[in-house]
Amino acid sequence: MNTIEKQLTSHPDLNRLYNEAIELLSALIAIPSFSGSEQGTANKIESHLAKHGITTIRKNNNVWCYNKYFDHAKPTILLNSHHDTVKPNEQYTLDPFHAIIYDEKIHGLGSNDAGASLVSLISAFIYFYESTDLAFNLCLAATGEEENSGLNGIRSILDELKPISFAIVGEPTGMQMAIAEKGSMVIDCIAKGRSGHAAREEGDNAIYKAIKDIDWFSHFQFPIEDHLPAPVKMTVTEINAGLQHNIVPGECHFTVDIRFDHNYTPREILNVIINHTLSDFNVRPNVLHPSNIDILHPLVVAGISLGRKTYTSPTSSDQGWLTMPSVKMGPGESARSHTADEFVLIEEIEEGITLYIHLLESVFKRL
Repeated sequence: MNTIEKQLTSHPDLNRLYNEAIELLSALIAIPSFSGSEQGTANKIESHLAKHGITTIRKNNNVWCYNKYFDHAKPTILLNSHHDTVKPNEQYTLDPFHAIIYDEKIHGLGSNDAGASLVSLISAFIYFYESTDLAFNLCLAATGEEENSGLNGIRSILDELKPISFAIVGEPTGMQMAIAEKGSMVIDCIAKGRSGHAAREEGDNAIYKAIKDIDWFSHFQFPIEDHLPAPVKMTVTEINAGLQHNIVPGECHFTVDIRFDHNYTPREILNVIINHTLSDFNVRPNVLHPSNIDILHPLVVAGISLGRKTYTSPTSSDQGWLTMPSVKMGPGESARSHTADEFVLIEEIEEGITLYIHLLESVFKRL
């Protein structure tokens, strides 16, 4: 029996943790928790931890706690995931607020993003909670307002947490390790023309002006070395113009979603846009900056030793608000997020709990 197996036998029973995780996820699915309205799920998470004798701290709808034998002389690892969800889309055929378990899958809103990661991290925290010989401390934080990058999410508690050395952010990655994550920025553009009658040669059509800028957004490539991924991806996602069929529109509004890595700063990207387009624009608040962690960091090395692959994530998360090194890693698949009849496999949750535990045990040996 190896070291990990010996330690697994001296901790809470894994099968019990698996079953409790499924029950907790089912309960969370049944409680609507749109961003900014997560009171019910925050209450449920608090009561679940209380059943294990764990004292929690709460601010807004963020719930956090520490391992029983916290030692200020040791480094602290943050285990974070979110319990808010987007709204269900119109293509749902199943009740999004009823956990339906069949075919070894759990269907329900937030099951994959990021309920599976959250309940798996909670289970891993409970597993280590009463350990007296850890080489590190653990801080578990179940946070809100991730989906809308809200002010009352994880950002509102970072200054209140005890000093964090590094973090694991739970998001659906197939339990592979995202060691870098692209930042995100959204701009609202206004192409301005002049209104007039469509039947006469009057006005200056703002739609035609917008089309020229939209074409630029769809084709421009930011310079980067050969054979490297594109550092910036710009996508026009919304457009609105016109009052009625016989009026030349004087304004055309459109929105651009921008994802970027560490090769370009937001200011550099905006300067390029200014130099190539005619539309006015405003940058929405809550710009998320790209994040990365050294490939030789003990957390990454520990993951690689367990057969985890590393990659750069094209999606953004609360990882973008963290200033300490972090990886994004969790059960489920990113492609299922925000889809109709969202689901996660039961075996993915069980694997997630086990791998989180083994990852922390592996880090234990490297500190």
